[in-house]
Amino acid sequence: MEQKTKNVFVNGAISPEFIANSIALHQSKTHIGAHDIFLGQVRADEINGKTVAAIEYTAYEEMANLKFQEIREAAFGKFDLSCMHIYHSSGIVKAGEICLFVFASSPHRKVVFEAIRYIVEEIKAEVPVFGKELFEDESYQWKVNN
Repeated sequence: MEQKTKNVFVNGAISPEFIANSIALHQSKTHIGAHDIFLGQVRADEINGKTVAAIEYTAYEEMANLKFQEIREAAFGKFDLSCMHIYHSSGIVKAGEICLFVFASSPHRKVVFEAIRYIVEEIKAEVPVFGKELFEDESYQWKVNN
């Protein structure tokens, strides 16, 4: 049976309530000894005298979701993880709001520290998600990942 690819995209910002609820849902899983999270937040960078007010995220969602799935499978193959979740914003996310939420769990802390770093770096390098930096003066430029 073919596994359905999960859609990791959330329209707009990822809310603190969503993050808290995701963490709370894992309290009953008593084989887990450690969780680690990465939260990507939109910065109000100043670029050439203009301030970023928001980022508008777009993606080839089908292709991006396949890449997210590949990263997920690779992480489970590489690390002793109990579970792992990835959520990425689509649409407009204002400066100060969360646009990426990665949550990994394992019986041991060192594993989740290493896994989170690996997962986030792979996402930045491999997933076709594009960010249009929207400036306060209503101009824009395409974001370059670093």
